[in-house]
Amino acid sequence: MSRRVVVTGMGAVTPIGIGVKAYWEGITQEKIGFAPITRFDAAEYKCRLAAEVKDFLPENYMDKKSARRMELFCQFAVAAAGEALQDAGLDMEKEDAYRVGCSIGSGIGSLQAIEREYARLLEKGPSRVAPLFVPLMISNMAAGNVSIAFGLKGKSLNVVTACATGTNSIGEAFRAIQYGDADVMVAGGTEGAVSPIGIAGFTSLTALSDSTDPARCSLPFDKDRSGFVMGEGAGVVVLEELEHATKRGAHIYGEVLGYGCSSDAYHITSPAEDGSGAAKAMENALRDGKVKPEEMTYINAHGTGTHHNDLFETRAIKLAFGEHAGDLKINSTKSMVGHLLGAAGAVEFIACVKEIEEGFIHRTVGLKESEEELDLNYCRESYREEVPYALSNSLGFGGHNASILVGKLRNL
Repeated sequence: MSRRVVVTGMGAVTPIGIGVKAYWEGITQEKIGFAPITRFDAAEYKCRLAAEVKDFLPENYMDKKSARRMELFCQFAVAAAGEALQDAGLDMEKEDAYRVGCSIGSGIGSLQAIEREYARLLEKGPSRVAPLFVPLMISNMAAGNVSIAFGLKGKSLNVVTACATGTNSIGEAFRAIQYGDADVMVAGGTEGAVSPIGIAGFTSLTALSDSTDPARCSLPFDKDRSGFVMGEGAGVVVLEELEHATKRGAHIYGEVLGYGCSSDAYHITSPAEDGSGAAKAMENALRDGKVKPEEMTYINAHGTGTHHNDLFETRAIKLAFGEHAGDLKINSTKSMVGHLLGAAGAVEFIACVKEIEEGFIHRTVGLKESEEELDLNYCRESYREEVPYALSNSLGFGGHNASILVGKLRNL
């Protein structure tokens, strides 16, 4: 029999607040993190808005020497992991470090390091490329640096599935504990890709909103949506085997119940038009968690604000839930924080856990009116009600679909 897995700690670095408390307050206050790009001069760019993390000082979360050996995405990960471990009250001196693992992914790694060192290569020659360029740039260094910072010697994973990375990272950590590979996993996603080549590339792909109005740029499920807004940050949770958590008296936020995946096997950027791939991931997560579709009341959608995603995800929900889809409350946290790419699923998982804990489903901020086929309840208003289960969806370029099901702790 597989082991039960619970959430005992959470940490977040987001465009609407650093720390889970500030992040959640931002959500309940319907705060938006969108503003003109400050990380570089975007005057000549078609897209000039992003959801940047504000007032982040790495020396508040690590020593300066360590910070200098990390790019921004790794700094975010270490900061969020530190908060999550502190929140969990996990004393590594009392743990078997080889039973405590790490599953933290980044969709991209450091574009900034690539830009900086390529410019140096062209200007000064190959011998002047920084010796640490590769370990600064590669995406697995988020998991590597977190493991080093906190002495996590168990299974160490770096899942890269584009915008599904955060959800897959938590899901694979869930599986590792379920089947005995670890007792504790520090899991989540991180991203720091607000950079010239990042913004230019996604703009050329016509994926980004070109709105100049922070209040009308990230509009999931709205008829005026024009693309997503690039976000940055990290979300990290501590997952723990239930008996291990109860023995040490840990606070339990909720239970991870199910995890489902699929591949569209269709297109490198577009989801399957009929929603069949995403629907299968949701169905698999519910089946894994032994929850019937009609028992569900809430979905935290991938909801990017692109035309294709919101339409095809709606079709997927209808496929997976049938007539019950009309009874679901569906929202998008990206309406406030933008799209954190590899970190998106992780910060949205944290939002789900808080919504369950607080009995609160947040509004999809900015949503005014949807077109004809988008006829589900996308939460034009917030709701205060019991949330027994939350299903969080993430869909990544390449056709990666991941859904994770979390709920209140079931009876022991």
